Amino acid sequence: MLLNRSLAFPSSVRLLACAYFFALLSPSALAEKKPVLPDWLKEAAKQPLPSYPANTNAVVLLSDTTYTVGGDLRAVEHHRRAIKILRPQGRGYAHLGTYYDGDSKIRSLKIWSIGPDGHEYELKDNEITDQAVYDGYSIYNDDRHRGGTAPAGDPGAIVAMEYEQEARPYYTEYIWGVQKEIPVLKERLKVELPPGMDYKEVWKGKKETTPVDLEKGKYLWEVSNEPPLDLRDVNMAPERRGQMKRMSVHYFGAAAPYATNGTWESIGEWYEVLAKGRNDATPEITAKAQELIAGKTDFADRAQAIGEYVQSQIRYVAIEIGIGGNQPHPAQLIYKNKSGDCKDKATLLSAMLASIGIRSTWVRVDTERGVVDPNAPSIASNHMVAAIELPAGYESPKLHAVVKANSGKRFLIFDPTWEYTPFGHLEFNLQGGYGVLIDGKDSQVIEFPILSPNVNSIHRTGQFKLAEDGSLNGQMLESRFGDIADWHRRLFRTGTEKEQREIFDRMLGRDLVNFSYDGLKVENAMELTKDLKMSYALKASSFARPAGSLLMMRPRVLGTDTLDTDKKVRVYPIDLGAAREVKDDYEIELPDGYVADELPDPVKIDMGWASYESASKVEGNKLHYTRTYVVRQVELPAEKYEEVQKLAGVIGYDEQSNVVLKKK
Repeated sequence: MLLNRSLAFPSSVRLLACAYFFALLSPSALAEKKPVLPDWLKEAAKQPLPSYPANTNAVVLLSDTTYTVGGDLRAVEHHRRAIKILRPQGRGYAHLGTYYDGDSKIRSLKIWSIGPDGHEYELKDNEITDQAVYDGYSIYNDDRHRGGTAPAGDPGAIVAMEYEQEARPYYTEYIWGVQKEIPVLKERLKVELPPGMDYKEVWKGKKETTPVDLEKGKYLWEVSNEPPLDLRDVNMAPERRGQMKRMSVHYFGAAAPYATNGTWESIGEWYEVLAKGRNDATPEITAKAQELIAGKTDFADRAQAIGEYVQSQIRYVAIEIGIGGNQPHPAQLIYKNKSGDCKDKATLLSAMLASIGIRSTWVRVDTERGVVDPNAPSIASNHMVAAIELPAGYESPKLHAVVKANSGKRFLIFDPTWEYTPFGHLEFNLQGGYGVLIDGKDSQVIEFPILSPNVNSIHRTGQFKLAEDGSLNGQMLESRFGDIADWHRRLFRTGTEKEQREIFDRMLGRDLVNFSYDGLKVENAMELTKDLKMSYALKASSFARPAGSLLMMRPRVLGTDTLDTDKKVRVYPIDLGAAREVKDDYEIELPDGYVADELPDPVKIDMGWASYESASKVEGNKLHYTRTYVVRQVELPAEKYEEVQKLAGVIGYDEQSNVVLKKK
């Protein structure tokens, strides 16, 4: 799914990414000769530290990068980093190194450390490993990682590395990861440009510093005492990369006609050059498209037929070598192999649609909301989706994820990679975020819609009979529609019977203690435009609890929807997950001779961004419980946390409320 790993994790911010490569390596022995530590490391080690919270695992003493662009536009990154480990939990920071591929070769790499006792170490060349990176979905890529574990990486130690690496030749943007998950004492970026080149800096988040002009095309940025982005123990936490500050330096000039210059338009034009001709249709592609739309005249029906074909019949695999991390393969090759990654799927979709007279283009996105920031033009992203242009004035109830560009054109945003999201919908993690519409001079950043909650829904219904001993027996039906059914559809398509039962046991175990179920029937598991239905017989002993001559039970049989909040002061935005509508409707026949003595009060609250209501009533000898929970937003600012706490309290109280039954 990644367009290119370096765009998601710039080298200057990847502190932990390589840890797993070295988890099994033992510390190196002291080199035969006394190591010679570089002066910059000695100076960094002398710095006094401010007072940090007790749970701070480590601190970056120095992060120093020089990025030099040559007259041929080939760039070289020279990076130095020193980290002091403060707690045992920070030992992972002793794993140091960098990623590379055929277009970003490493010229040199050195790793040192100063132990807690003051002993100095340097890894020898034969102690530095070089390994292929396997991402789980690529048939082949040339991504590799070179690095090692600095010796004596215990609390009090200082670990450091220095490397020089060639930058990919088709990039004209350097992404500086200013913020990290641990505090940074001092960081510097120096950019050196050849004559005739200019630059534009773009900040995501608060601008931390202004550059110093060192003359002759050299510019220096310095930041001190950068606080960490610490999302540990943060409930309802936003995406980490979406919150991290960064600065992009776009460089451009007459020698680089397709360079990004810090505008969304230039990024769109840059990508069009990479993808030019890749979405051309062949006779075979055209014939297949015509076969798929045979007998269909409506625009949405025709687009859906082709969209679902690419979504379900083109396997998701990747072959990425160098520029292949960003450049799609030709549509002809994708169709022939019946496989490709996200940008390949969007490319084949574009070719097939074009062959029947429907235009579509690419949209660069990130699977973590917030990485693509409308105020910070950048190529930073890790995924590709499609934008299908709609005819002027055309409307269809099938199409929900529709955006309008500045040009006046309307597009359906569709992700042919997301196998279980219905055509016309959009996966929850992209909703409310942004993407880069690739449309020549009309390229722009676009905001994705938050879909109506009623197209992402759960509806649970149950008819039960309660026995005098407190046991409950009955029939359950749960229906799911939209992106919220993704995980369940995947389970019933790819999971084994054992896996399905284990997961169902865990799901039911959230609300019931002693239970059993039987006769599970699943309908429409792969018919994405229909409700996924799961029905089964359910038995639960001790559902009602005796209290003298009374029985007490909650009217809610299944479904826990309370929000996970705490009493801490909120600093970060609040992730609500997905816009959704959840309905419960339970009917419980009471034991002979019992009547309801007490019922929970009805609940009704509307916060604007979400609402919740429930009611319990008795008709004859049957107890009816209904509730509806609607979430209309996907993320809230931190200042809304008190409202979230209030709603969480209401839902939690209602979910634990009891009906009291007594004998007549």
